Amino acid sequence: MIKDPEILYSMVNMKLRDRYDSLEEYCYGEDVDREEIESLLNGAGYFYNPETNQFR
Repeated sequence: MIKDPEILYSMVNMKLRDRYDSLEEYCYGEDVDREEIESLLNGAGYFYNPETNQFR
């Protein structure tokens, strides 16, 4: 998994926009750990909003 939060932010939001209806679906479809993604992105100031289905 990408460890650079800026690159991860961009990649995850692109996939959420283009392929997945939720962060849960993304994590299942890409076989990644949700807690790890949220930890990396939250640490950089990005938080998931389920209403917009993106990190901001």
